[in-house]
Formats: sequence, structure tokens, C-alpha cells
Amino acid sequence: MDITAIASAILMGLVEGLTEFLPISSTGHLILLGHVIGFQGPPGKVFEIGIQLGAILAVVVLYRDKLLDIARGMWRPGTAERFYATNIILAFLPAMVLGATLHGPITRLLFNPWVVSIALILGGIAIIAIERAMPEPEIRSVPEIGPLAALIIGFGQALAMIPGTSRSGATIITALLLRVERKAAAEFSFILAIPTMLAATAYSLLKARDELSMDGFGLVIIGFVVAFIVALLVVRAVVGFIGRVGFTPFGWYRIALGVVMLGALVVMG
Repeated sequence: MDITAIASAILMGLVEGLTEFLPISSTGHLILLGHVIGFQGPPGKVFEIGIQLGAILAVVVLYRDKLLDIARGMWRPGTAERFYATNIILAFLPAMVLGATLHGPITRLLFNPWVVSIALILGGIAIIAIERAMPEPEIRSVPEIGPLAALIIGFGQALAMIPGTSRSGATIITALLLRVERKAAAEFSFILAIPTMLAATAYSLLKARDELSMDGFGLVIIGFVVAFIVALLVVRAVVGFIGRVGFTPFGWYRIALGVVMLGALVVMG
């Protein structure tokens, strides 16, 4: 590993930790940043998935008490923990099935700055429009989300397979349309990220197992640690900010970034 590769891995991890839990697409930012700085990570998108796992580990640490409560109570019928776990499982299923089916074609065809820029703009417009027309929330906690709503949120999350869409953004916005309160929607999105990203990481490592080198693993570890530390500091602030301000500022940010990147891509040819 040379110093340039290490610095690039640190920068990518920093951006991942900052953006994973905001509705602005961490994957989109990583693709755009990687294009700008010329970063070439390990094959099979393992680096991107690995540093996303670092950010997800921060959620595990921060929500460890809730996760332990769910693990202990999910076996008792009729409990809030049982409903919580059922909702997570149902919402995870679409991403698991569609991800295994479409991972290859999407990675080959859509992981490029043009797709990301357009998706950022379209997603920003959608966020602003939905925020303005958002129905009055009726569901105040994750256990109150019904099985059908949880499954629909899962299909919303699956849309984030398109780079630039944002996993957290797609999940949260779908939940808002189903009348889930902002903080509950954000919490559900964060917890749902755990099985989703664990599965994505395992799948990507399996697909690229013959192409990985020790240098590649070293870059993944560096990015993983940086993303974990940054996300650990960011997650709590994100929940509070979303509860107070909502999502409209993120919509405008997405539009501005997408327009700037499209202009840059045109200039660079």
C-alpha cells in the first residue's frame, strides 16, 4: 500500500461515515469521490461494502441495548420486541431476494458518475415533494408498523440498489408515505441496515474471494475503522436533526450536488 492509497481510503471512510445515515446516498458519494480522486479499491466493490459495514457497526454499538432487548423478547408472542423483529425480517426480505438476483447487472451497468448524478437530482426532487405533501403521521414507534407496511418499506429499500438513490433515504421516505413518524422511520432504517449490509458484505466477499489481496484487505480495514469512528459520532446527531428539521435540506443538497457533478462530467468529457 502506498501513501496515496492509504490517504484515499481514509477520505473514502470519512465520507462513508458522514453520509451513510443521511438521505443523500453514501454509495453515490463514494462513486463520485472515487471518480474525482481516481481511487481504485479492491475488485467487486468490496471496499465500498466493507466501509459501509464499518458505519453499520456504529449503529450496533449505539443501539446495543435495544438490539439485546429485541433478541431477548422476540421469542415471546405478543410483545413489542416480537413485532419489532418481525418488521425487520419482512423489510429485509425484498433486498435479500432482489440483491442476490440483480447485484451483478446493477454493478456492471449502473455504478458510474452519470447514473449517480441523475439519481441524486431525481431523489432530491422526490424528497422535497414528499416532505411538502407528507400525510399526518399515525405510527409513532417501530413495533406499530404492520407486516404489510414493513414489506412495502423493504421494497422501498431495494430501490437503493440504484446508486445515488440512498438506502436510508428510500427506506425513510417510504415509511413517511405510510404515515410513520420521522424519528421512528429513521430508527427503523438504521436497524434495518444491519442485516441488509451484513448480507451485502458477505455476498460481495464471496463473489470477489479469488481476486482479493492482502493490500486490498488493508485498504478495507483502514476505511472500515474511519467509517466506524465517524458514524459513531454522527448517528445520534442525525436522528435529532431529522426530528427537528425534516428532510427538505437534504433534497436541495442532492439536487445541487447532482447538477454540479453533471456539469463537471460534461466539462471533463
